[in-house]
Amino acid sequence: MTMGSHTTGGTDTATATATGTGTVSRRGFLRIGGGAAALAALPPVLTACSGSGSGGSGQIRIVGVADQQKPIAELLAEYRKSRPDDRFSTSFAPTDQVQTVVRTQLAGGNAPDVHVLFPGSGSAMSMVELAKAGLLTDLGDQPWTGGIPKNFDAAYRYEGKTYLYSAGSSVIGAIYNKKVFAEAGVRPPRTWAGLLDVCARLKARGVVPIALGTQTAWVTQLITYALVPNAVYAKNAGFDREMAAGRATFAESGWADAMGKYQELQRRGFFNDNPNGTTYEQQTALVAGGKAAMAVQVSAVLANFRAAAASPDDLGMFPFPGGDDPDRLWIPAGIVVGLGVAAHAKNTARAKEFIAFLGQQENIDHWATAVSAIPFKRGPATKIDPVLDEFLPIIDANRAVPFMDQSWPNAEVQPAHFAAVQDMLAGKKDVKGALGQMDKAYGKKP
Repeated sequence: MTMGSHTTGGTDTATATATGTGTVSRRGFLRIGGGAAALAALPPVLTACSGSGSGGSGQIRIVGVADQQKPIAELLAEYRKSRPDDRFSTSFAPTDQVQTVVRTQLAGGNAPDVHVLFPGSGSAMSMVELAKAGLLTDLGDQPWTGGIPKNFDAAYRYEGKTYLYSAGSSVIGAIYNKKVFAEAGVRPPRTWAGLLDVCARLKARGVVPIALGTQTAWVTQLITYALVPNAVYAKNAGFDREMAAGRATFAESGWADAMGKYQELQRRGFFNDNPNGTTYEQQTALVAGGKAAMAVQVSAVLANFRAAAASPDDLGMFPFPGGDDPDRLWIPAGIVVGLGVAAHAKNTARAKEFIAFLGQQENIDHWATAVSAIPFKRGPATKIDPVLDEFLPIIDANRAVPFMDQSWPNAEVQPAHFAAVQDMLAGKKDVKGALGQMDKAYGKKP
């Protein structure tokens, strides 16, 4: 799922530069499923930092997106304690630049040794697209790969080989204001009917039940993605394969039920006025400030909601109920943006050694904590943000599915989804028209 990644921009360099502040890019955010949300404004020039030294053929180059800057910097510092002679160069660029500049470098044979890699398929820098082109190094001989859950194979592996390192998954659910819920005498609902009841009671008290900021395009997809697991995958786990084979469509599937529920929330007046004129930042402020009760969001942005609240303890998160059997709830859990090793890297062996280090359990935990993710495998010392406790049993019961776009065949479907939801909210399209727009995009050749 591509979300608008707030990342640094600029040109590639191996020398250290100072970090400042500036504008941010929103392209690709939900590919935390790609690059889910560092959401801190970083410089509009590519941020480059040097692990040591600034040149030499033995220097290991790492290029990531801003979401990865914190975990890479911290873990690289730890790694170099036992490898003081290894030299590294780290650079962090926006998603749109990575999709073009690094992709071109990979094809040209002058790529960084270690580079950002998006899970699944659907973009120029996704694991499947680069693996098909022979541009990635197989990491399957590393011990950590044995812990990848089978239901996330499509995010990490292509034709039986493991090409992606990622620490785990972010989930989509409802971030809610505990004080607002308590004042209204309601609790987090566990069923769709319960959700409608809670929203009605909140609305009756003059509180916006669900803040929605679809002026920021990536926000459009979150409610759909929260509802589709129950509407589609709980009934047909092979839906993605049927779509790929041309035996299913969005319009004639459970997607219609999910989009219908999305439309029902609007029809009942459970969103703020003019969602298409409301930004992600305004959505955050509405919930953090208590003017709205909740927002359907990805767990990676929890830190931003907490920072906007009077106290971080004011906010919680619960699985957004898309069905009426609380014991059979399915949820979306998207693998976070990760790293790959270039097939033609100049320092392949040492690049793989760094990835193997990242695959140690304590380092998987460290990275996951830094980006509010749930580690793809957990050890005795693994600690998860308590706010995500309700999601763990669902994931462990294999009722979590990757963000839908991670299996889409091209990069056209997601923007079609964005536009379709905006048109639906504006009354320009009904559910059938919105899904027909997505089906048309799905049919385009990559």
